Amino acid sequence: MQGVRRYSPLTDGGGVTLELATTTNSPLAIDVTESTEMRIRRLISENTVVIFTRSGCCMCHVMKRLLLSAVSVHPTVIQLEEEEIATLPDGAGAGDAAEDGGEMPAMYIGGTRVGGLESLVALHLSGRLVPKLVEVGAITEMVL
Repeated sequence: MQGVRRYSPLTDGGGVTLELATTTNSPLAIDVTESTEMRIRRLISENTVVIFTRSGCCMCHVMKRLLLSAVSVHPTVIQLEEEEIATLPDGAGAGDAAEDGGEMPAMYIGGTRVGGLESLVALHLSGRLVPKLVEVGAITEMVL
């Protein structure tokens, strides 16, 4: 398990030094023995709305802006290394990882893979995005 320990500001006033230390009681604890696939599955189950992306993906930014501006949802965004992308689970509760990692960025709502930007836009335009977010508790039902 890894934790973060905070130290006092540096003498030149240039910032704070963080040091990783072994701990089991930190809320930021990371199990270094956890496999990539298990870590990704845990992140999907722990976060109501999560977007997995790769470095430099501009479509992730578009997805975040749509969620923020249209329905005021702040998604958790996880940047994956290229070799981790293939371990993303494919579809709703499927036990197998997608062979090619599927569409990137990949968004999950309530543990179910929604897909990429096109799928998110289609869900929004069809009027099914808000009910899905309400169903999983990401937002409360809006009364107009």
